[in-house]
Amino acid sequence: MHKVLDLIDAHPHQGKRIVVGISGPPGSGKSTLAENLVAELNRKAGDDGHAVLLPMDGYHLENSVLTAQNMLHRKGAPQTFDVTGLISLVKRLHEPSEPLYFPVFDRTLDTSLPDAGEINAQTKVVVVEGNYLLLHTTPWNELKTLFDVTVSIAPSLATLERRLVDRWLHHGHSLETALARVQNNDLTNARLVLNNSSQADLQISN
Repeated sequence: MHKVLDLIDAHPHQGKRIVVGISGPPGSGKSTLAENLVAELNRKAGDDGHAVLLPMDGYHLENSVLTAQNMLHRKGAPQTFDVTGLISLVKRLHEPSEPLYFPVFDRTLDTSLPDAGEINAQTKVVVVEGNYLLLHTTPWNELKTLFDVTVSIAPSLATLERRLVDRWLHHGHSLETALARVQNNDLTNARLVLNNSSQADLQISN
């Protein structure tokens, strides 16, 4: 995390808001890194609103939409997100003149809660985290141009598989179901991220 903090400190922001993009495949640890980074930025500033976390997961399409598109089994793939909505909000992050609101994904309800997250005009750093923030395929590739600082995390597939199986087991699934979800969806998405993402300012392997 210290390398990420150094990267942010070195950015010539001149008092302007900094937008950080943290990308990586599912199970890479990007969410933990992003959460810890926001907490440390706020601690250093002595202000809980100095930095805000904006997870991409809030832009999941609703299950009813995915069911109608026969895509519910691929939930978490790039085409199951409202990327247009995400791009629209990230563009506005550089104009801190008014509060901005964003959807937050509730894993218990398996749905996004509209306007559950807030970024106020005084926020100096917004940390966006998600799987596909650095994809070089259209329309996702527009996002990279909107970040001031980019970070990618890329563990090995073996490490990702172990972590993802453990994640599904933790959520109460059987080993058979956990393995099926990982093999049929999660690792497909992971390979896509690892093989089709642009290079970040800082690359981390763990």
